[in-house]
Amino acid sequence: MAFIKSGGRKIKGVVIAGTKSGCGKTTVTLGLMAALARRGFKVAPFKVGPDFIDPGHHTRVAGSISKNLDGWMLPKAFNLANFDKVSNNADIAVVEGVMGLFDGYDGKTDAGSTAQMARWLGIPVVLLVDAASMARSAAAVVMGFENFDPRLDFAGVVFNNLGSRRHLKYLEDAMQGSAKMPCLGGIMRRTDLAIPERHLGLVTHEDHPISDPMIAELADVVEDSLDLDFLLQLLPEIDPVSQPAAESNVRQKSVRIAVARDEAFCFYYQDNLELLEQSGAQIVSFSPVTDEWLPQQIDGLYLGGGYPELYAEKLSSNAGLRRQIREKSRDGMPVYGECGGFMYLCEELVDQSGYSYPMSGCFPFATQMHLRLKALGYREVTLSRSTVIGNQDLTIRGHEFHYSELLRVAPGVQTVYRISDRSGLDKAPEGYQVDHTLGSYNHLHFGSQPEAARCFVENCRDYRNRNRNGKL
Repeated sequence: MAFIKSGGRKIKGVVIAGTKSGCGKTTVTLGLMAALARRGFKVAPFKVGPDFIDPGHHTRVAGSISKNLDGWMLPKAFNLANFDKVSNNADIAVVEGVMGLFDGYDGKTDAGSTAQMARWLGIPVVLLVDAASMARSAAAVVMGFENFDPRLDFAGVVFNNLGSRRHLKYLEDAMQGSAKMPCLGGIMRRTDLAIPERHLGLVTHEDHPISDPMIAELADVVEDSLDLDFLLQLLPEIDPVSQPAAESNVRQKSVRIAVARDEAFCFYYQDNLELLEQSGAQIVSFSPVTDEWLPQQIDGLYLGGGYPELYAEKLSSNAGLRRQIREKSRDGMPVYGECGGFMYLCEELVDQSGYSYPMSGCFPFATQMHLRLKALGYREVTLSRSTVIGNQDLTIRGHEFHYSELLRVAPGVQTVYRISDRSGLDKAPEGYQVDHTLGSYNHLHFGSQPEAARCFVENCRDYRNRNRNGKL
């Protein structure tokens, strides 16, 4: 079954938003995607905010790559173009929100929030309310949300974490004559559908791929608990919000960039990889955990974030690959590492018990894991000198989230980032570059500054040309 697209392209879309973090948005979103896909809909999945983990689960369930939308990291035009590009061949777009519906940049505006993104996209919101230990008060919560911003369009409310069908009936009765939005259903309390968590959030798709039986179970829960037909009738058809980027903008592939992709390194914004490809890069994947050799004829290395601390023994034991990466770095190859990738580029990683594991040694640093969070939040990075991702004074936005910190910093290695958080407060300078190897705890989104992708590819191209000319 698919929507009729007469005239211009028409799709439907819905935002799944919560009253707070931890109210079940991801589980309900995955269940809705699974149910729609089982009905034959082509689903375009999205995640509001900087999260890396949820999009991986979306991609598994929906069958197409999930993209991040972010009102602070990324310009409005980039968000709208990305939404249009991904949903171009879909029947329905399903957008999972971040935190509570109105939580974002600050307490004064909806900047960076799920509500802002819903308004930008022009699609209605399904409000998810954790109604555990709530009765008539749940209706007051719903009324508060629907009246808080009259510019927002609500498709309905779903109550989660219910104790019984009688509980749901009580909530439905409370909604009558008070809240305007309809009740689309309620989901009973289930512990068997929860995705395991660890220190950076949910367990990743790479470590805990959602099985086919679980996908079917998620779809069953949504079909049994929500009036899905009614929801689909309520959702209006929407027009394209912008035109996708012209394919003619994609440059001919002229360099090969090896990207670390395995269970230890899995935090990448899909847009970063696509922007590198559009700038002329061929992306080739490798695993620092299992591969004995780097891919052949590469001109650059990109090591994203992830969980190197969980695979420290395997990474350390793979001494041959660590040596190859260090040699490439010393040879002048452009190497870029973020967070977990940065930790792997240092000399050693010290776990929470104090045990030290040798890493690749591109930076004369050590990092140590801690039980408590060391940094969390949006970051704006301004380059204080020319780097492999841009020239001095270029500004890029991103995110920082880690439990480790630098344990040992060798003197003489200069910082190349000036960093501020989203409120504009200055953070300690960071970003380290040795030769053409750049590392930092910051996850940067190249969509905030596409010049970063172009510059990295250009540096890889220069390295390739110098090698061919025998100057390295």
